[in-house]
Amino acid sequence: MIPVILAGGKGERFWPVSRRQRPKQFLSLDGSGNSLLQATAERLLHTAGGWDNLWVVTSLALAEGTRQQLPQLPEANLLAEPEGRDTAAAVAWTALEIARRYGEEAIVGFFPADHWIDDVAMFNHTLQAASELASQQEAIVTLGVKPTHPATGYGYIEQGDDAGVFGGLSAYKVSRFTEKPDRNKAIEFLATGRYSWNSGMFVFRAGVVLQQLRIHAPEIINPLASKGVAAYGQIPKKSIDYAVMEKTDRAFVLPVAFGWDDLGDWNALERLHQPSGSNVELANHMTLDTTGAIVYATDSDELIVTIGLEDVVVVRDGRVTLVVKKDRTQDIKQIVKSLQDHPKFSSES
Repeated sequence: MIPVILAGGKGERFWPVSRRQRPKQFLSLDGSGNSLLQATAERLLHTAGGWDNLWVVTSLALAEGTRQQLPQLPEANLLAEPEGRDTAAAVAWTALEIARRYGEEAIVGFFPADHWIDDVAMFNHTLQAASELASQQEAIVTLGVKPTHPATGYGYIEQGDDAGVFGGLSAYKVSRFTEKPDRNKAIEFLATGRYSWNSGMFVFRAGVVLQQLRIHAPEIINPLASKGVAAYGQIPKKSIDYAVMEKTDRAFVLPVAFGWDDLGDWNALERLHQPSGSNVELANHMTLDTTGAIVYATDSDELIVTIGLEDVVVVRDGRVTLVVKKDRTQDIKQIVKSLQDHPKFSSES
């Protein structure tokens, strides 16, 4: 497989630590010292067979930071988008480039740079199974995570007809994709046992996804095929889910068994670190009667003191301090937008 890391995201919901030139994928959030991007690359090296077959697609603004994060990555394997056009453009451009180098029969996998996975051996086994399915059928295989609770922040995939067993793992045709449901609908989905969370990880032959892009998203693939990266300014901004996956009859789902988290906002640290006490403390923290807090500081010499707080996130980075209720972390993106428009504080966004 040719693994491709999608590393162009902004990670605004991890502000103020995640900034324009230091986005979430460049941060270490698990205490290992490796950034999310470095950890993603490391676990994909086995499948890639080394650095020569590992690719990264990112934004032009983050290309130099990506080189610093992954100095072993060949320069020819780093694609820098001049502007963000969502994942359909990234997949289309990269698939075209990989098909030119390796041929349309090459198996390609796309993986976001900001995921946490707890069982790398099972992850690699799952990728082998997905590769077998993609090589034997004209399949766009999406890795579906078995739900552990009725989450409302993920898209869901409904399993359709059985598609066989690959590497000991059962695969299914996709019946439908559903965008983020409300809690009652999510509870219904879990009760059926037929739904997976949409992880955003895909495996397919390069020629298959290019064919499906020509059918379902010609406005994206045709300009890129004729003009390459110079076409970015004229193509629409669409996700690969919306542009292809929700329309194609080639979608398959492979439910996975490894632990997974997409680390979407600060609340993910609670799931990642599973505190033995009442607070997640990634900072020097002195407290009196504070419970359910997530406390983070980038400077190991700084001290954060809290008194009488419940269910809050406190983050200190440089000159900026964030204090937010845990159930309002989705609103951080609104603050970041306001900062970008503020003449005095735009540099802090």
